[in-house]
Amino acid sequence: MLPILIELQRLKRLDRTGWTLRGLANGTESVAAHSFGVAVTAMTLADELLAQGVSVNTERLLRMALLHDWAETRVGDMPKTGALYFGGEVRKRAETAAFADVVSGAASDALYRELYDEYEQRCSLEARLVKAADVIDLLVEVLALERAGARGLDEFWGIVETGDFQLEGPAQEIVNELFGALLAARRDI
Repeated sequence: MLPILIELQRLKRLDRTGWTLRGLANGTESVAAHSFGVAVTAMTLADELLAQGVSVNTERLLRMALLHDWAETRVGDMPKTGALYFGGEVRKRAETAAFADVVSGAASDALYRELYDEYEQRCSLEARLVKAADVIDLLVEVLALERAGARGLDEFWGIVETGDFQLEGPAQEIVNELFGALLAARRDI
């Protein structure tokens, strides 16, 4: 366990590259802080759905949320713009290989790889909720930065219109409500 725990410590100090590329100070947000936000958002999404009678495997969802960015300990936090130059498939292969290396030797490495693959393929409600939580946490951070005076972050808000998380029914309704609330909060700035 110790080697993986030591390696994952890097995520606490690894800056989210997107903020740095937009001129925000180093330390604006770490990958670990983002992962925490994704896990909290995913948990609250699951709780909302459970309250409406929708079956969600919360343990699986939380595990997925916590490990979805572990590959970044090896490949760094590559922004979407990086994929324009390296290609999305190259980026995905690198991250998948890095993730497998990070978890190799862990007692639960097969489970971790299964969860990572499920997240990457979005083949379950839990995986799709984690992806929605990933984007929602990003927008919550953008809102916080804009409230603190940051400008030039308009491009991030486009995901509200273009994001397709392959959700339906109550899950899609909850995500739409959150997006609406985020946009309303932004208008109040």
